[in-house]
Order: sequence, then C-alpha cells, then structure tokens
Amino acid sequence: MATNPEERSLRVEIYNQTYSIRSDGDNDYILDLAEYVDSKMREISSGTLTVDSLKVAILAALHIADEYHQLKATFSQSDSNLGQRSSECSEMLDRILKHRDAVTLVSDRPQ
Repeated sequence: MATNPEERSLRVEIYNQTYSIRSDGDNDYILDLAEYVDSKMREISSGTLTVDSLKVAILAALHIADEYHQLKATFSQSDSNLGQRSSECSEMLDRILKHRDAVTLVSDRPQ
C-alpha cells in the first residue's frame, strides 16, 4: 500500500490512551479534535459510575452525535429562513423595479 507523501503521523492522547494518527490535514485541527473528544469522555466519566473506557467512548460519541445533529438542524432552519428572506427581497426588488419603470414611462411621455 502506497502512502501519500504529504501524510504525516501525529500522536494524540485521548482518555489516557495514546493514538498515532496519519493525516494530510492541519495538525492543530487534529489536536483540537482529540482534545475535544478527550474532554467529552472525561465529562461523561465524571458523571457516571462506569470505568469501562469503551462505554465512556460510546456515551461520548452519542453526546457528540447529538450536538452535531442539533447544530445541523439549526443550520438547516437558518438556511431555510435565509432562502425565504432572499425570495422575499427578490420579490420586493422586482416590484420596486417595475414601479420605477412605470414611473419612468409616464414621465418620458411627451406633453
């Protein structure tokens, strides 16, 4: 298997486990993601009695998935609102331009 020459290996620690991640992306971004997952796992483990890291990881994944879907719904609603407002603005602009054209036609008539 050939590896991408741009790919770099990065070591991250999540919930006291070290992982080696190969990525051709931004290392700081990968580190931020790992830190976020680690913080969610620690948040979950502090609120539960389980010490099983797999269960903590699954609960953290569910929490992150919930955040993702809530944000996705919020952005979808915002996108829908923006589309509706854009349509309304376009219709208003059409009415203004038609009114302006009508006024121009009337004022251009010879007297």
